[in-house]
Amino acid sequence: MAEEADTIQTNGNGADTGPQIALISQYVKDMSFENPNAPAVYQWQDQPQIDVQFNIGADKVGEEVVEVSLKIDVKATAPQGTAFAVELVYAAIFGMRNVPEDQMQPFMLAEAPRLLFPFARRVLADAIRDGGFPPLLLDPIDFGSLYVQQAQAIAQTAGEPAGHA
Repeated sequence: MAEEADTIQTNGNGADTGPQIALISQYVKDMSFENPNAPAVYQWQDQPQIDVQFNIGADKVGEEVVEVSLKIDVKATAPQGTAFAVELVYAAIFGMRNVPEDQMQPFMLAEAPRLLFPFARRVLADAIRDGGFPPLLLDPIDFGSLYVQQAQAIAQTAGEPAGHA
């Protein structure tokens, strides 16, 4: 039994038919940092309220290549105005071969963002620090649970009537 689990799936000609996913490259695709109230913002005594928004995107860029992007928007506001605003799109290109269709979306919307998040978190923290503020260290995110919750919510609303006549 253990030998069966360790074997590689091949067809008759020796070609590898097992699912394969490889990270090809990761990069900052877009980034903007705004400090609209400098230098006055550095004199403010109020602690800013931090709003963080996430969005995940996935685009097929080739026959067996997808780009997954993690967009993070952070806005810090105080009673005096906006302290800073950051928009970051951190992306990666993944090569995918022999991956079943039903496993593509979970990978692109749960596993790939989990792999990208630590790097995006560091880029974001460095940008905020370089803007003259204490670095913002985002808490880890369970993208798998978020994906499952969203899939369940979509499944529930698909079964409900759209409205009343």
